Amino acid sequence: MLSIVLALPAFIVGIILLWKGSDILIEGTSKTAVQLGISSLIISVIIVGFGTSSPEFAVSVGAAIQKNSDISLGNIIGSCVANILLVLGVSSIVRPIKIKQGIIRREYLIMLGATVVLLISSFFGLLDTYRLIGGVVFLVLFAGFVGYFIICAKNERVKRGKIDFGKTQKNIIFMILGIVGVIVGAWLLINSSITIAEYLGISTFIIALSMVAVGTSIPELVVSSMAAYKHESDIAVGNVLGSNVFNILLILGFAALFIPLNADIPESMAHLWILLAITLIMFPLLYTGQSISRREGVFMLAIYSVFIWYIFFGYKLFF
Repeated sequence: MLSIVLALPAFIVGIILLWKGSDILIEGTSKTAVQLGISSLIISVIIVGFGTSSPEFAVSVGAAIQKNSDISLGNIIGSCVANILLVLGVSSIVRPIKIKQGIIRREYLIMLGATVVLLISSFFGLLDTYRLIGGVVFLVLFAGFVGYFIICAKNERVKRGKIDFGKTQKNIIFMILGIVGVIVGAWLLINSSITIAEYLGISTFIIALSMVAVGTSIPELVVSSMAAYKHESDIAVGNVLGSNVFNILLILGFAALFIPLNADIPESMAHLWILLAITLIMFPLLYTGQSISRREGVFMLAIYSVFIWYIFFGYKLFF
């Protein structure tokens, strides 16, 4: 844990690393997709989605190993909410995001399915009493998700000229450097945020749902915003949808192998219902007009503001 003296400088360095790392990551991703004849949507869902979800993995699984279920589960719920409302909201304000119908029929439905599975599993104790069964089921579903997209990548190859392996290797190196940049930047930002929050006396549960969740979602925020700015809508949306599936199936699947996540208690179930409602709200935003407009982006940020208010103030009125 960082000291309070180092927290602010680490926060600033983290932001710089996230910004530059995401810029390199997008360049490498889009160019690699063209070089290999793979759609940028597929590569963004799998590769970029995994890269930007690495901070969530480190925080939630690390917290599970340290027997801290509040941070482990709270971080994932808060991160998924932030990905949908904050990341897509800001990205669409930067530049309206065009939505392909294929995203609604495939990527969105997979994310919705993962969210429903999470809620049902929590209700029946598959992340608590029967956590080992639930963890294995989540990881098997995740393996199926990755396998499905590998098949999609093969079927959706696009025509291209002769492959320049030199450029391909260079682009892949850029992708790796970009992922490393966002991970290191996120680590600095997360730890500095936690240090500042604890210094101010904020509870672990609230930290997990808000500051930690936003901190671990900053890679998605920067990557998707930069992608929207560069007219890479597939990466902007695919990154968010892929990241949420990674968060739910992979990260919670691993975390459940270590400790009960307390997902079946009233407080957790309330936030899981909120996550499902927000995921469902996303459908008309994606479906109508085949784009997320700036006005819709502002609407999403307004909902996120209400969610943050609920965490700090409204939550106490109900529990």
